[in-house]
Amino acid sequence: MMVAGLIILGVGVPVLAERKSDVERLISTNECQQCDLSSANLAEAKLEGADLLGANLQKANLRGANLKGADLSSANLIEADLSGADLRDTKFQSTTLRKANLKGADLSWSDLYQAFLEEAQFNNANLLNANLNNAKLQGTNFCGATMPDGQKGEC
Repeated sequence: MMVAGLIILGVGVPVLAERKSDVERLISTNECQQCDLSSANLAEAKLEGADLLGANLQKANLRGANLKGADLSSANLIEADLSGADLRDTKFQSTTLRKANLKGADLSWSDLYQAFLEEAQFNNANLLNANLNNAKLQGTNFCGATMPDGQKGEC
């Protein structure tokens, strides 16, 4: 039954054994601190309020996922695909999102304090009221994004 649920969620099969158990744990408990979810296919996953503190989500596919209110503090999201994801009110404190794809994502009210956002793509994303204080923004693309103050990002 668990495998069927994972397939419906679009979780990639095959997944390496150690990562598969972490994916199963996340899906069943909505919690997976310090887990290895690198390269996992979690597109369209329903993970509202998930606890992913310190998780490794490098190159993970989270396209269109619902992570509203999740805690991704200190997580590794290098080159992750979060395009179109619901990331409202999500914690990204000290999270590494280097080269991540956040195109069209909704990050309104999210906390990106001290996040590493170098070369991340925020094209047409919603960052209204998001906290970007002390974030590393070198090479970050905000083209068409709604910025925390409501203004549009430059292209």
